Amino acid sequence: MGYELVECERGLRGLLSVSIDRVPGTVYPTGPADFVLVEDCEQVTRQLQRVLEVEGCDYARLEVSSPGLDRPLRRMADYVRFEGAEIDVTLRQVFQGRKKYRGILRLAGKGPDASLELIFRDGKDKDEQVLGFTLDEVREARLVPVVDFKGRGRKDKDAGAAAGEAAEQEPGGHEE
Repeated sequence: MGYELVECERGLRGLLSVSIDRVPGTVYPTGPADFVLVEDCEQVTRQLQRVLEVEGCDYARLEVSSPGLDRPLRRMADYVRFEGAEIDVTLRQVFQGRKKYRGILRLAGKGPDASLELIFRDGKDKDEQVLGFTLDEVREARLVPVVDFKGRGRKDKDAGAAAGEAAEQEPGGHEE
């Protein structure tokens, strides 16, 4: 159907949970968008119900959804697609006293031999640091959610920046 399978999990009480994503450059009947729409999930659900019935797969409930703003990165193709994005990486083994890192994803090299790098800043040091890693060393990697409220009542970027600074200073990070 032209969608990418991101995750497929079996849950409690017969739940089969499927997460799909749109493939860049593919034209979809539900219209242009960079993200999965409800209509996409409906189409995939209908198709999966038919296929699962024909294949005799046992499940009680089927849930098809988008991978969300914090989309997991599992395959090398995911890392290539989201090069330049901010990601959270949790390593399998402790490296320099920690397992969790947040930074900008970069590929060093081209093709299947490309290695993965994370450009990050440590809280103590203002200089950029580079963490080289392989897929085998990663326990979990996810995109850092980017929420953009442009056009939702803000008059300019300065008003948005001021609101963000106020939220950072406010205990609990929200207005009353």
